[in-house]
Amino acid sequence: MATFIKRRPLLTYYLLTFAISWGGFVAVLGPGSLANTDWEAAGAFFWAVVAMLSGPSIAGLLLIGLVDGRAGYRELFMRLCKWRVGIGWYAVAILTAPVVCGGVLLVLSVTSPLLTADNKTTILVGGLGAGVLTILEEVGWTGFVTPRLRRGHSVPMTGLIVGVLWGLWHLLQQISISGTYVGGMSLVVFLPLSIAAAIANLTAFRMLMVWVYEHTGSLLVATVMHGMLTASSIFWFTASATGAVFLADEWLVAVVMWLLVAAVAVRDGWLRPQEA
Repeated sequence: MATFIKRRPLLTYYLLTFAISWGGFVAVLGPGSLANTDWEAAGAFFWAVVAMLSGPSIAGLLLIGLVDGRAGYRELFMRLCKWRVGIGWYAVAILTAPVVCGGVLLVLSVTSPLLTADNKTTILVGGLGAGVLTILEEVGWTGFVTPRLRRGHSVPMTGLIVGVLWGLWHLLQQISISGTYVGGMSLVVFLPLSIAAAIANLTAFRMLMVWVYEHTGSLLVATVMHGMLTASSIFWFTASATGAVFLADEWLVAVVMWLLVAAVAVRDGWLRPQEA
C-alpha cells in the first residue's frame, strides 16, 4: 500500500477525497435526502457540506505526510503563510469572482428581482462564512494536487484537470439542491444543464486559480480567491432564482469565466507552440 501511494499519490488523493467527501455527505443527509425539495429545511445540510469539505483537507494532509513527511508540512505551512506577492495578484484574487458574479446578477436583475432589500445582509454574511471554509478545500486542491500536476503538465492543462475533477466532486451537492431550484422546469432537463454549467464554471475558475498560483506560489492567495468565489455565488443557494433564471445565471457566469481564461491564454501565450 505504501508503495502504491508513493507511486500514485494523485490517484490515491482523488480516490480518498471522493470516498471521504461523498461518503460523509450521504452519511449525514441520508440517501433519501439527495433529492429533497428544500435544502434549507434540512437542518443537516450544513453539516453534510462540512463533511464533504473534510475530504480534500484530510486526504491532502494525510498524503503530504506519507509522501513528503515533515518537510512537506513545513513547505505547506510556508506557502499558506506567503502573503508578500504583488498587489495586482491580490486584486485578481479578490475581485474576479465578485465582479463577474455581481455583473451577471445585475444584468439578470433587470428582469428578475433576484435580491431584495431584506435579504442582502443575510446572503452577504452567509457568503463570507462559507468563503472562510474554503481553506479546508485548498489544502488538498492547491496544497497537494496542483504542485504535483505542474511537474508534468502546463498551467492550463493542470487547471483543466483539477477543474474538471473539482467540478465533478460537487456532483452530490448539485443533486441535493436541485429540487430547490428546479422551479417549473422538468428535473430531467434542469439537472444535467445545471451540473454542466457548474463544471464549466468551476473548471474555468480553477484554471485562473492555477494561473495566479503559478505567478505567486501562495496557497494563501489561492485560498482567498476560492473564498471570494464562494462568497460571491452564495445567492445561488437562496430561493431568489429558480428554473430558467437559475440556469441563465450559472451559464452566463461560466461564459464570462471562460472569456477571462481566453484573455489569460493570449496574455501568457498558452496557445503558442512550446519550445522543445
